[in-house]
Amino acid sequence: MRTLVVVPTYDEAETIVAVLEAVRLAAPDVDVLVVDDASPDGTGKLAEDAAQRLGRIEVLHRDRKAGLGTAYRAGFARGIAQGYDALVEMDADFSHDPGALPRLLEAAEHADVVIGSRYVPGAAIPNWTIARLALSRGGNLYAAFLLSLGVADSTAGYRVYRRDALERMAYETVRAEGYAFQIEMTYRARSAGATIREVPITFIDRAQGRSKMSSAIVVEALALVTLWALERPWRALRARWSRAEHAQH
Repeated sequence: MRTLVVVPTYDEAETIVAVLEAVRLAAPDVDVLVVDDASPDGTGKLAEDAAQRLGRIEVLHRDRKAGLGTAYRAGFARGIAQGYDALVEMDADFSHDPGALPRLLEAAEHADVVIGSRYVPGAAIPNWTIARLALSRGGNLYAAFLLSLGVADSTAGYRVYRRDALERMAYETVRAEGYAFQIEMTYRARSAGATIREVPITFIDRAQGRSKMSSAIVVEALALVTLWALERPWRALRARWSRAEHAQH
């Protein structure tokens, strides 16, 4: 299965080289695309240097900080255009252990979407505060209930998507960012009939660099989940109308 790992970056100079080295060690056969949003700390240049040394790594330089969701959409578009079978989401700060990548890719042989989950048996988050854990768990439960997602960790950012699943999901029209991007992608996958599997991971919060999490990202996620839930009956009604019109013709 030809695989592209998409790694969005903004000011990840402290970790990017070590992450790329770890990916190459854990999964020598995958290719990597670093999507750098004009990091002022030189992350893009460091990634370029590592690419020349390690091989099978490209760097997509963007001219401004445009957000996580747009970075992944750009990476997915590049990967699909180049004929990859699977596209991986991975953070650049070691919160997503590159060593878990082979297990996620193995699971993707039998599922359309694989989520590296923090909330299934066997998973662990060793260094979160109770407040951070409660916020994350609460958000996941809220989204799962309102949108009937059927997964424990819809906000997880360590994932594998099969190319055909991404195309069915119309990923290019997703507009959410941050947590909301991951929830919307899960919602789209479920709505498109994709098979979703959760694989337990150990999630280590970043030890270097600065977190991109903010209250605005949390508020966006809660607001969009509520909006999508309110839209669900109308979407179902439109789908029934469409099927009825198709049957008449």
